[in-house]
Amino acid sequence: MPKFVIEREIPGAGALSDRDLKAISQKSCRVLRELGPDVQWLQSYVTGDKIYCVYIAPNEELIREHARQGGFPANSVSRVMNIIDPTTAESSVSA
Repeated sequence: MPKFVIEREIPGAGALSDRDLKAISQKSCRVLRELGPDVQWLQSYVTGDKIYCVYIAPNEELIREHARQGGFPANSVSRVMNIIDPTTAESSVSA
């Protein structure tokens, strides 16, 4: 199933309290339960003014529906085409 990275512009995201982040997470999980098992939240990265979320879903439309129902911004939704990490440098690639 495709993986997506969602960029959410939330001014002051990095200053949100643990309580605020818990409330956001709980709301997201409630919406996910209502949408069914086709969309899964893997993790999110909180930065200064943005939250980057990683989801698995069959399509972008389901990601955007989650954002709409949850009241979360989804300023950018990008499908992950490949994943690399330091071990990629060590793997052999045939031409």
